[in-house]
Amino acid sequence: MYGFVKAGTAIPRLHLADCIANKEEILSIIAQAKQNGVQVLTFPELSLTGYTCADLFFQRSLLHAAEQALYEIAKETKELPMLLVIGVPVAVDNQLFNCAAVLYQGAILGLVPKTFIPNYGEFYEKRWFCSANDLVREEISYAGQTVPIGADLLFCAEDFPDLKIGIEICEDLWVPIPPSSYQSMYGATLILNPSASNDLVGKPEYRHQLVAQQSSRTLSAYVYTSAGIGESTQDAVFSGHGMIYEDGTLLAETKTFAKDNQLVYADIDLEVLVHLRRSRDTFMEQLTKPEAQRFYREVKFHMSPAPITKLDRPVSASPFIPDASLLDARCQNIFQIQVVGLARRMEHAHAQTLVIGISGGLDSTLALLVAVKACDYLGLSRKQVLGITMPGFGTTDRTYHNALELMHSLGIEIREISIKDAALQHFQDIGHDPATHDVTYENTQARERTQILMDLANKTNGLVVGTGDLSELALGWATYNGDHMSMYGVNGGVPKTLVRVLVNWVAHSTQVDQTASAILLDVLDTPISPELLPPDESGNINQKTEDLVGPYELHDFFLFYILRFGFRPAKVLFLAEIAFAGVYDRETLCKWLKNFYRRFFVQQFKRSCLPDGPKIGAVCLSPRSDWRMPTDAYSRIWMDEVEKL
Repeated sequence: MYGFVKAGTAIPRLHLADCIANKEEILSIIAQAKQNGVQVLTFPELSLTGYTCADLFFQRSLLHAAEQALYEIAKETKELPMLLVIGVPVAVDNQLFNCAAVLYQGAILGLVPKTFIPNYGEFYEKRWFCSANDLVREEISYAGQTVPIGADLLFCAEDFPDLKIGIEICEDLWVPIPPSSYQSMYGATLILNPSASNDLVGKPEYRHQLVAQQSSRTLSAYVYTSAGIGESTQDAVFSGHGMIYEDGTLLAETKTFAKDNQLVYADIDLEVLVHLRRSRDTFMEQLTKPEAQRFYREVKFHMSPAPITKLDRPVSASPFIPDASLLDARCQNIFQIQVVGLARRMEHAHAQTLVIGISGGLDSTLALLVAVKACDYLGLSRKQVLGITMPGFGTTDRTYHNALELMHSLGIEIREISIKDAALQHFQDIGHDPATHDVTYENTQARERTQILMDLANKTNGLVVGTGDLSELALGWATYNGDHMSMYGVNGGVPKTLVRVLVNWVAHSTQVDQTASAILLDVLDTPISPELLPPDESGNINQKTEDLVGPYELHDFFLFYILRFGFRPAKVLFLAEIAFAGVYDRETLCKWLKNFYRRFFVQQFKRSCLPDGPKIGAVCLSPRSDWRMPTDAYSRIWMDEVEKL
């Protein structure tokens, strides 16, 4: 459902060379996985015998016992809609192969032999096993069934088109071009790796890097399952390291060196992987080269997407916000992108000033901080930043004083130009009653402010620095040719939730003094508003943006999943209900999701003519970068689906 498949990595306690005991351990974990709704489950390399059997692999008794154990597992799981991958040694045509047996509802769908056989360091597998490249035939009789065998097998769910499974074994991942690189180009979205990687100092970190990079490079989900306790410790120790990655992101991981059986699982979003592949035109490009062309046999099986009652994967309510462990480094990186982008534009334009309208609100505060640091970066005086406060009919004392005090503390040049008289003159010129607080009343003020900034930029040979953010662009919450326009929009790639984080990060850093830090914290505590309507009777903000368009935390959530992955409304709502459980009910989520789609479609004309500005993350609305959309597209398909939710 919604493109999720629940995949697991299982590490049984091993009984070396005891296939009967190993079979029981495997069946025990399978039963546990069944209770948790696992659909695809991977066991370690040679999990029925153990990886460290050495010359016992030449014993007919061991090979027969492994085959019998697999036969019994197939029989026991005949009614189970779970795809299983179990490691087993298989004798074929005078050779022995280290295989992954793929089982589904009692059928052995295929045997996939290991391709790259290590024979260095502590490994000497070539003493027992041959490469998949040495196979003579494509089909054998095994465990009472006629079974396809080969490294050219892909396993495809007929009722779940996005689920196509490729398998590589241990060392296959460690070579320069792993088999999964080709498997993914031929459609495999889920790569399973039964492994037996022993532990060394620093090796767990390297495995993380290896699996993360391969899942990211192949735009796939990668389940890595390594042998654990019970393997021989004669020359090596095995820790039982299992990992589940999706496009470079770790979803689940086992504990290493555990004495008992382990099972971890996660819901993998195949729709994400398919979307990313379709949107990156270079993904399939190598297939045009003869050396990259392969032939794969597709083994079909019937597996449907399972209904989801609980999602076993994290769903962040703030997808644009970095994890706490990465927050400082990511904020530094984002801020530097903004600073260097603006500095480069200032140099190229030979601008003498950076002109910014300072309202005391969140967005203009971040833009001001960027402008100040751009001058620092270029070795220029901060007096070349021209901060303009432009009181209007809705300006409150709180924002006005915050704007002035922040500019003073940062040491920039300050000017105050009231827009009231100019706006009243304009109302008179166009015959508008100032008592009518409609869109004309509001936008007149926004455009007057922009005209002042543009004219001052001309007068001082400067650049108007835009303050509008990514969330406002998505919703069209900007006055066309008013605050919508600038000469360089430093915040255009930063969503509102991230603007808050960046301002908070600066406030708690050493980049500003205590006075500026206190002001920044008060700005963060101020309701978001364009301040275009008169204050209330107490002089407080009377026009709160989030009361009108909805909470920005919701809109940023919607924006991320709709643009980043192309999810349909039902899936966005499903994820939102998980992320915001206990915060917003379904009715509220539907209300603002509908509003997001409505505004997103009708406001595209504003995004079609955006000023330049730096791209910050994976989601960008610049018509010259990530988003190209006709201004007159209909939203009917999306709105109809939202109405039915």
